[in-house]
Amino acid sequence: MSSAKNRAGSRSLLVAGAGIPGLTLAIALKQANGPALDVTVCDPGLSVGAARHRGRAFAVAAGPRRMFERLGLWERIAPAAEPIRDMVITDSRLGDPVRPTFLTFAQRSAEEESRGEPFAHMVEAEPLVAVLLGAAEEVGVTFEPTGIADAVPEGARIRATLGDRRELAASLVVAADGARSRLREAAGIGWVGWSYPQSGIVATITHERDHEGRAYEHFLPSGPFAILPLPSCDGRHRSSIVWTERQADVPALLGGSAEDTLAEIERRFGLSLGHIALEDGPSAHTLSFGIARSFFGDRLALLGDAAHVIHPVAGQGLNLGFSDAAALAETVTEALRLGTDPGAPEVLRAYERARRFDTVAMAAATDGLNRLFSNDALPVRLARDLGLGLVDRLPGLKRFFIGEASAIRGAQPRLLRGEAL
Repeated sequence: MSSAKNRAGSRSLLVAGAGIPGLTLAIALKQANGPALDVTVCDPGLSVGAARHRGRAFAVAAGPRRMFERLGLWERIAPAAEPIRDMVITDSRLGDPVRPTFLTFAQRSAEEESRGEPFAHMVEAEPLVAVLLGAAEEVGVTFEPTGIADAVPEGARIRATLGDRRELAASLVVAADGARSRLREAAGIGWVGWSYPQSGIVATITHERDHEGRAYEHFLPSGPFAILPLPSCDGRHRSSIVWTERQADVPALLGGSAEDTLAEIERRFGLSLGHIALEDGPSAHTLSFGIARSFFGDRLALLGDAAHVIHPVAGQGLNLGFSDAAALAETVTEALRLGTDPGAPEVLRAYERARRFDTVAMAAATDGLNRLFSNDALPVRLARDLGLGLVDRLPGLKRFFIGEASAIRGAQPRLLRGEAL
């Protein structure tokens, strides 16, 4: 990977963090602006490459998939992707002998099926990041395998100090450095959030029978247990699980032998796909909620988890980050083509206007869903099951929810509509 030189002026941009949204932003900006914009990605994890993402998988909605097609990357990503053609939602207690299905989301229409556009694909993180790193280097993104320790605005530029004490100057720094963003905190941008009394457990499972592109969301009193289809590998059928459990119960559930852990997974996984085995994991992560009070500061834009963290109940966290990347690429590119400063306050305010409502709405929806479905009170269970059944019988309402989850409804950024910047 190439190393950055000290760049000054209004045509340089620094991305702090080589996660998926940060790399996507860097590629989109370089493709749209070429040599007119220098883009440098700074992250100490670059020395490890894509391997640090091993064992993780994400649901990539239809809108972000259109963006990757526009960027010319989907053909490279597709071998690591599995379409979600159907989703089955159940609501039960762990010991119930039967898990009644209350809601299904099948392929939306014959026309969309003929276009090969399911509402989402499961994509494994390690090959996805490998594709993004390769594409970023191809389009001329510069890499610095060290983090940004500090960024200080100085009039028409911002001066960033790297972890090795070297300095780079640019018109804009993008904080894509995660939920505990040091750059956000250093800029004095407030954070509204809390921790859930839950942990998210992720693992990759192999099973006897083909999942046929069907995902399951089992709502249990301790939280949702999702089974998400992955591509087959060496003849093995595979799925990713995202298991939400009470934090206090995690040590007992995962602290025993591998056989004990697999037995706990099997109790929740069920028998529909036959015998199961662990391929990777499990690993547990504390769950939290948070939204930045502002998505920008002085020559600083927040991206992805640095701007918002939501519950994984609907699998929309990364898709919000993709929407951030598409919106910021659009506002910065428009500013450059108009000959204005891409780090100016009015440009960053336009980015926040494009993202604030969508982010808050999705965050509130996922928080509400988790609270609603993690409640075992009988009246609440009856009411939510009635609601699920009504949605299942109203095709128009079901299409609305699918459109929201697919990130193709409303005033989406151009890239999410499959249009060029």
